[in-house]
Amino acid sequence: MAEQSILVIGGGISGLTAALEAAEAGHDVTIVEKNPYLGGRVAQLNKYFPKLCPPVCGLEINYRRIKENAKVSFHTMSRVEAVSARGGSFEVTISKAPRYINDRCVGCDACAQACPAYRPDDFNFGMGRTKAAYLPFDQAYPMQYVIDSASCTKDCGQKCKEACKYGAVDLDMKPGTFKMDASAIVVATGWNPYDISKVDILGMGRVKNVITNMMMERLAAPNGPTGGKILRPSDGKEPKKVAFVQCAGSRDENNLPYCSYICCMASLKQTTYLKEQYPDAEIDIFYIDMRTPGRYEKFYWKVRDMEGVSFTKGKVARVEGADGDDVTVTLEDVLNGKRVKRTFDMVVLAAGMEAATNQAPVPLDIKYTAEGMIVPSSLKPGIYAVGSAKSPVDVARSVQDATGAALKSIQSALLTAGGVK
Repeated sequence: MAEQSILVIGGGISGLTAALEAAEAGHDVTIVEKNPYLGGRVAQLNKYFPKLCPPVCGLEINYRRIKENAKVSFHTMSRVEAVSARGGSFEVTISKAPRYINDRCVGCDACAQACPAYRPDDFNFGMGRTKAAYLPFDQAYPMQYVIDSASCTKDCGQKCKEACKYGAVDLDMKPGTFKMDASAIVVATGWNPYDISKVDILGMGRVKNVITNMMMERLAAPNGPTGGKILRPSDGKEPKKVAFVQCAGSRDENNLPYCSYICCMASLKQTTYLKEQYPDAEIDIFYIDMRTPGRYEKFYWKVRDMEGVSFTKGKVARVEGADGDDVTVTLEDVLNGKRVKRTFDMVVLAAGMEAATNQAPVPLDIKYTAEGMIVPSSLKPGIYAVGSAKSPVDVARSVQDATGAALKSIQSALLTAGGVK
């Protein structure tokens, strides 16, 4: 039987790892990614554990490995629509949305400069906007612009086409579908930040200068909306008094009933972002329990001992607007047995992780938990779920899990090719 490709659904850090490990072992791999770029959530971070590297470090290495390996192919702006088992393999139907920019694109920015229409900047969580012809971020891979036709007005795309001297703007692109055979499937669909506006008491979307932890990552990132300078969104003021609210939506039976695993470490990391820029900043961290597993406990001790950083154990009851653009937080201070109210320049909500499959289940015959996470024991032979598709995990554990899935996929591919499966 001819060798078939291993299909990886999702081009985040888990998907890239699984794909590259399998490809470098000699197997054809196809990555299907819904976004216009590879890299997933890691691409939106400022730094990530355990080394607190900027994402360009790990991602750039993986991008280079893809470029140098003919065994890897990928399709961005694509989704798996159907999967059917056929003997020991799978027939997969994939849909592909039009990018309206072809492979002649050299990233010159001429189309964006000429474009008269704008769109919300979803890469920066709505903190700013881009042209309708845009590059998702400055180190995107592929380094190829996109035209958001939904944001175009009348025939504004024609201006982009006229501005491109390389003939890269193709306004006649159409949505399409294609089929492929796969010997194994790795589900690496990743996660989304929980929609914390559902927790009305926390003020997201209602109170100025209440942001999420992922928004803070973008504010601190050099390629973020403020060039890496942490400024509060409403007026650009330097936030010298900041609160972090832990378990925002997590460990809550009305929202996410589980611990999202990464939130405590994210807030501790972001505390260091603030102290690096504003050494005299006063930072309060309101928590139910601080969870810093394994070797990360030492990082907690480091932040705990910083001057101007305090921890208060208690459940936040209310986040409200105060005078000007300030924010007031009311909570129960459990250890001191009293109700407290404090005012801050900005409040950061440690929004939990929600599996992407909760909103967009993969069309496979598998079971999901009530929260939308894949139940590993329900997976059929040849299908493997990795990373936060199964449970909340950090980057390091995602990479480890993906490496294991690559090995299992290779075994499935060999069995399929040998007709044993």
